[in-house]
Amino acid sequence: MDEEYDVIVLGTGLTECILSGIMSVNGKKVLHMDRNPYYGGESSSITPLEELYKRFNLQDSPPESMGRGRDWNVDLIPKFLMANGQLVKMLLYTEVTRYLDFKVVEGSFVYKGGKIYKVPSTETEALASNLMGMFEKRRFRKFLVFVANFDENDPKTFEGVDPKATTMRDVYKKFDLGQDVIDFTGHALALYRTDDYLDVPCLETINRIKLYSESLARYGKSPYLYPLYGLGELPQGFARLSAIYGGTYMLNKPVDEIVMEGGKVVGVKSEGEVARCKQLICDPSYISDRVRKVGQVIRVICILSHPIKNTNDANSCQIIIPQNQVNRNSDIYVCMISYAHNVAAQGKYIAIVSTTVETSEPETEIEPALELLEPIDQKFVAISDLYEPTDDGTESQVFASRSYDATTHFETTCNDIKDIYKRMTGTDFDFENMKRKQNDVFGEDEQ
Repeated sequence: MDEEYDVIVLGTGLTECILSGIMSVNGKKVLHMDRNPYYGGESSSITPLEELYKRFNLQDSPPESMGRGRDWNVDLIPKFLMANGQLVKMLLYTEVTRYLDFKVVEGSFVYKGGKIYKVPSTETEALASNLMGMFEKRRFRKFLVFVANFDENDPKTFEGVDPKATTMRDVYKKFDLGQDVIDFTGHALALYRTDDYLDVPCLETINRIKLYSESLARYGKSPYLYPLYGLGELPQGFARLSAIYGGTYMLNKPVDEIVMEGGKVVGVKSEGEVARCKQLICDPSYISDRVRKVGQVIRVICILSHPIKNTNDANSCQIIIPQNQVNRNSDIYVCMISYAHNVAAQGKYIAIVSTTVETSEPETEIEPALELLEPIDQKFVAISDLYEPTDDGTESQVFASRSYDATTHFETTCNDIKDIYKRMTGTDFDFENMKRKQNDVFGEDEQ
């Protein structure tokens, strides 16, 4: 422990494990510690089921009808991976995919007027969808074709739109799209949580819709993937990567103090010993004096004995309730997975509802989502504070990650990883560079 490291990482959440893996691959000497006896921090998967009951202070133990406790792996933070998104690229380039198996999520749905509908994302589906009338479908199809052909480096594809100036609101006007279509395009395809995006230049929205349709094109059922045995497998995969490159891991290790000298981090003290370092990465729970609270997220884990109604009995799906539909500022999400992903006992389903808290009665806010899930065998409610760093790390060399937000995919988490990487190294995160480093160790052939 009394050694000198380039980087010390505190907490084994996904953000921390990916950065630890990347730093190790880049030749840095890394020490990774966690005060908990398990991997994953805030983003762990809890097993067996008895442990989940304990964690939420439920007096009873799970009833026999829930099957064997160890058949359960319940994510505390529900998210899916976009098939063509940044996290999948990180997994592929670092070859962490060696340790994981994924399944495609069976469908994406959107809520309108109290009912749920499949999100149309191909031309064929758009033309068959009940979400829109006949003429609306034609206009939406034109819009999808425009987005698919759009290339920010080729002005011939702009059709009079200036990607850096035209707002998304104006693009919708140009194609004459109605409010319902705007709702599901912005929230179920571009995956925005609020409507703030409407009045900023349209480039990011167009790229988000492209990401959705490219992800969808890879597997066909939906653009989302989910790892067998739960999301807790992801941090562990990156932890293995770090270990291959000489990273040292210590779980169940209390952190007594972050040692600073002249405003700069020089080490971490644990059980009387000090490990020295040049840079420190950690989650907000390790440095409460360098983060600020920016809101709250409510997440409700629901155990069901049936698939969700009107989803064609899908064994996994996502449902987005756009804020307009329920008079809110931010969307409500439902992620549902099941025994098919080795995270629940046979015949059982786990649906997790999440949203950004807007009132003093968060549980009332998510009622529209809970109604879609009835009957619910057991629910576990968690309200978590959201933190972001107040210190960008340039002086102190302390780099804190942000709390995991209410979105149902990892794109915002990956943006945080790239942002921390840039502040730590002064250079942009380069996927290709990761790939080359891997080949040095594993050779080209093992693909």
